Amino acid sequence: MVRVTGRVLVLGGTGEARRLADALVAEGVDVVSSLAGRVAKPVLPVGEVRIGGFGGAEGLATWLAENPVAAVVDATHPFAAGMTANAAAAADLTGVPLLRLQRAGWTAQPGDDWRWVDSLEAAAAAVASVGSVFLTTGRKGLGAFAGLTARCLVRSVDPPGPPLPARTVVVLARGPFTVAEELELMRRHEVEVLVTKDSGGSMTAAKLTAARELGLPVVLVRRPPVPPGIPTVATVDEALAWVAGRP
Repeated sequence: MVRVTGRVLVLGGTGEARRLADALVAEGVDVVSSLAGRVAKPVLPVGEVRIGGFGGAEGLATWLAENPVAAVVDATHPFAAGMTANAAAAADLTGVPLLRLQRAGWTAQPGDDWRWVDSLEAAAAAVASVGSVFLTTGRKGLGAFAGLTARCLVRSVDPPGPPLPARTVVVLARGPFTVAEELELMRRHEVEVLVTKDSGGSMTAAKLTAARELGLPVVLVRRPPVPPGIPTVATVDEALAWVAGRP
C-alpha cells in the first residue's frame, strides 16, 4: 500500500510514466503528470495531466513552490537530458525529493553487430558512406543527418520538419511494432544499416531483432548521464516503493 501525504508530480511521456501514474492513482495517491507536448496526440495517463514546458529549472522551481508536492518522479525519456537536468536543479532549489525512473538500456545478443557512438552527429558520420539507412532516432534530431546522401527511411509519430536528408522517405506510425513488421519494412526499403538511440525497453526492441535476423549493423547512440546525486531506479515497482517511503 502506497501512503503519501500530498501530490506526486510525474514528469512523463513514457510507458513507465503512464504505468506509474496508473498504479499511484489506483492506490489513491493524488498524481499530476506533466507532458512536454512534443507529440500531437499523446497517450494520456490517468489522473491530472498538464501539457507544456515549465520554462527551465527556475520555471519548474516556481511551479513547485506554487503547487506543493510531496515528491517528483522524473520518468521522461532516457534521452530527455534537458528535462532531467532541469528537474535536478529545481529539486535542489526547492528541496523537493526527486527520483529518476529510467528503464534499463539494451544488451547485445549473439549475432548482433552494434557500433556505439556518443552523439547523433557521430552516428551520421558512421553511416556517411552507406547507401540506405533506417533512422529511428526521433524527429527532433534529424537535422544531424541532413547532410547524408543515402536513402534515408524515417519513421515518426508526427511529420518531421526540416532540415532532412535529401533522399528521405517518411513513414508515419506509432509502435509497438512486431518483428515481422520490422522485417518487412527493412526488406522493402532495402535497409543496409539501422541507426537508433539506446532507449531500452521492449516497446521498440523488435527493430533490433529484425536487424539481427537480417545481419544488419546497428549504430547506437549512448545515453546521456543522469545528474550526480539523483537516486535512480529502473522499474515502476521500484519507483512505487520509493514513493511509499515519502512522508
